[in-house]
Amino acid sequence: MDSGSPYQWLRELRRDSQSSNPISLLIECAKCVASGSIKNADIGLEYISQISSPDGDAVQRVVTYFSKALGYKIVKQLPGVYKALNSSKTSLSSDDILVQKYFYKLCPFLKFSYLITNQAIVEKMECEKVVHIIDLHCSEPAQWINLIQTLKKRPGGPPHLKITGIHEVKEVLDQMSFHLTTEAGNLDFPLQFNPIVSKLEDVDFDNLPVKTGDAVAITSALQLHSLLATDDEMVGKISPAGPSSINLQRAVQMGQRTFADWLERDMINAYILSPDSALSPLFLGASPKMGFFLNAMRKLQPKLLVITEQESNLNGCNLMERIDRALYFYSSLFDCLDSTVTRTSVERQKLESMLLGEQIKNIITCEGVDRKERHEKVEKWIRRLEMAGFAKVPLSYNGRIEATNLLQRYSHKYKFKEENECLLVCWSDRPLFSVSAWSFRR
Repeated sequence: MDSGSPYQWLRELRRDSQSSNPISLLIECAKCVASGSIKNADIGLEYISQISSPDGDAVQRVVTYFSKALGYKIVKQLPGVYKALNSSKTSLSSDDILVQKYFYKLCPFLKFSYLITNQAIVEKMECEKVVHIIDLHCSEPAQWINLIQTLKKRPGGPPHLKITGIHEVKEVLDQMSFHLTTEAGNLDFPLQFNPIVSKLEDVDFDNLPVKTGDAVAITSALQLHSLLATDDEMVGKISPAGPSSINLQRAVQMGQRTFADWLERDMINAYILSPDSALSPLFLGASPKMGFFLNAMRKLQPKLLVITEQESNLNGCNLMERIDRALYFYSSLFDCLDSTVTRTSVERQKLESMLLGEQIKNIITCEGVDRKERHEKVEKWIRRLEMAGFAKVPLSYNGRIEATNLLQRYSHKYKFKEENECLLVCWSDRPLFSVSAWSFRR
C-alpha cells in the first residue's frame, strides 16, 4: 500500500526530467496498475488525459490508447462494471470490417504480404493443372484478382483455380465471390470459389472441398496468433476464487476504509496469480488448439503454406513485459501512419481507434482465452511449424524486387530484410511483420 499523498507521487514524477515525455509517465502508471497502486494510477491517468490526444502526434495518439487500456485493466476487476461498459460481440461488425480495409489501404504491410504470397504461388504451382488455395481470412479481393490476372498469362495456359475462402461473416464472402467471379468471367478464366462461413478456430479441415489431384496452397495473414490463447482452467485450480469472483460484499467483510483500498488489494492478488507469470504452467505449456490446427493443415499435404504475422513477442509474458513490448511495436505503427497519412484523416482516426486501439486494449486488459492478440516473433513460428511437420520454402527473388518498389511508394523508411529464409517488413530498422513460406514435409 502507498505511503504519503498520492499527489506527492505525481509531483515527484513531474519534477523528473523525463516526466515531460508522456511515454515515461504511461510506463509509471502501468507499474502502478501492475503493483495494485490504484490511487496513484488513477491520478497519473488523469494527468495523461490532459497531455495526450487521439488527434495529436504519434506519441500523443499511442499514449491515448494505452492509457485507455490501463483504465479498462483496472475496471476489469469489477466484472459487472466492465461488462456494462463493453457489450460482448459475437461476430465482426460492419465497422470492424471497414477498418480492416483501411489498414490495407493506408499501410503497405498486407499489400507486401499478398504480393510475396502470390509470387510464391505462381512459382510453386508452375506446372500444376489444378491449384486449390485455402484462404484462412478471405477478405480482400485485390489479392486474388491480381493472382488471376497473373495466372492468365502463364505460358501454356492458366490452371483451373479453386479458392476456398474462410471468413466468419457471410457478407464478406459474398462480396469476394462477386468480385472474383466477375473478374474471372471478364478474362474467361477457369475459377471455382468455395465460401466457408466459419471462425478460424472452428474450421473443419476434414470437410473442406479438397479433391485428389488438387495442388493445395494455404494462406494466413495475421490470423494464427489468435489460436495461441490458452485456457485459464489451470489457474482456476490454483485459485478457485480468482479476480472474477470479487464482489462488494467481500469488500465490506474485509472492513477496508475505501473502495479504492479494496480494489488495490484485489489487484495485487490478481497479478500474483496471473496466468502470464513466468512461473505459471500456462506460460510453459503450448496451446493445444494451435497444435490441432497445424496438424489438420498438414493432413491436407499443402504444397505451399504462406504465413504473415506480427513480429512482436506478446504471448506468455507478464503485464509489464507485455506493455513494454506492445509500446515498442505499436509506437512504430503509429509513427508509420503519422509519417504517411495526414492527422486529420478520418480513415486514419478510425483505423487507430477501432483496430489498433482495440488490439492494444485486448493485449493489456484481457487474459486467458480472451486475449487473442498473442503476437510471436518469427523464430518461434519457425520452431512451431518445423515441429508440426512443415519445411521452409525460399521466397521469390522476383517477388522481393516488386516488394521493394511497393514499399518505396509509401516511404523510404519502409524496408525489408531476410532472416532465417523469412522476410521481415521494417519501419526504419524496426521489424514489424514477418512473411514465411512452408510446404508439407513427408
